[in-house]
Amino acid sequence: MNKERRNLLPGVPKVESPFFADFFEQGSTSPAVYDAAVQLSENGYAIIDFPDDQINLVAERIKRDLHDSYDWDAFLSTGVGLRLQDAWQTNDDVRRLAVNQAMIDLLTTLYGRQAWPFQTLNFPVGTQQHFHTDSVHFSSMPERFMCGVWVPLEDVGLDQGPLIYYPGSHKWPVYRNEHIGHRHCDTFSTSQSVFEEMWERLVEVNKVEPVRLEIPLGKALIWAANLLHGGDTQHDKNKTRWSQVTHYYFDDCAYYTPLNSDLPAGVIDYRRPFNIVTGKPLENFYLGKLIDREFIESVSPRSARANQPVAHFDAGAYLRANPDVAAAGEDAFSHWTKHGRAEGRALSPDE
Repeated sequence: MNKERRNLLPGVPKVESPFFADFFEQGSTSPAVYDAAVQLSENGYAIIDFPDDQINLVAERIKRDLHDSYDWDAFLSTGVGLRLQDAWQTNDDVRRLAVNQAMIDLLTTLYGRQAWPFQTLNFPVGTQQHFHTDSVHFSSMPERFMCGVWVPLEDVGLDQGPLIYYPGSHKWPVYRNEHIGHRHCDTFSTSQSVFEEMWERLVEVNKVEPVRLEIPLGKALIWAANLLHGGDTQHDKNKTRWSQVTHYYFDDCAYYTPLNSDLPAGVIDYRRPFNIVTGKPLENFYLGKLIDREFIESVSPRSARANQPVAHFDAGAYLRANPDVAAAGEDAFSHWTKHGRAEGRALSPDE
């Protein structure tokens, strides 16, 4: 058995490090930890037993308590996905799954930094969402120190719109706006659609076949930040697909949204994520040193938007996007230059 060596790449999660064998060796840790580490390293995801012996009862309570929070008629008529963000704030069972100490300890071991949950999403049906990587939405500097844990709250089969993912895609580079020739500050759009053609082509040229997750209640799926994943078509709308996603960050990072950032141009959409365990927001750090909040504000998209040129200002679109301005009878251009830019107002309803 090899003694664990000094980590020469502390800015890379241990489970994704080229020095993986320095940290994980069969027999040097528990079989469950070693198996999860190997799955994540090779495939970008790991299927584990969720560490809560009351998961059946917890799942039933969540389904009962959250049922009326969703627009079921909209789903049945249009197929639109249903989700509830951060229900942990009002539901103790949602929070219980998110702050599960055994899960946090496992993620901390796998990544080599203290893990903590910052967001929950609860779904009663399939998302049917285009496959994507979380790295464009929830990222960190250094990169890849974020992961998701998907917990089924009932048995999930192929006709319920199961999770779909592409094994090994987590090993591909993390592509951001500058790689696809997109400037966020040109449109200030927050849609991931600008990446979708590129993701589709990556899957095609790498000849990666998708996996659809059939999974029983009691299991859970951990996935890496850069793993391509989404929601398959829900073929039977009369069935549910109850599940909970918890997103986790790790200590001593800067947290930001690449989709809303133009790093080479000095625009960074820093996050101040909320640690669900402690009930406090987390600051941004770079190699152990706090990043000044004044700097964070100075490079934010909000500041960039306030300085955006107005040569192509569309007064009608601005008023449609800001009905309170229209209702007040204010001049669109005057409001934009005096207030709207600084407030980060949308220039059109499409934003």
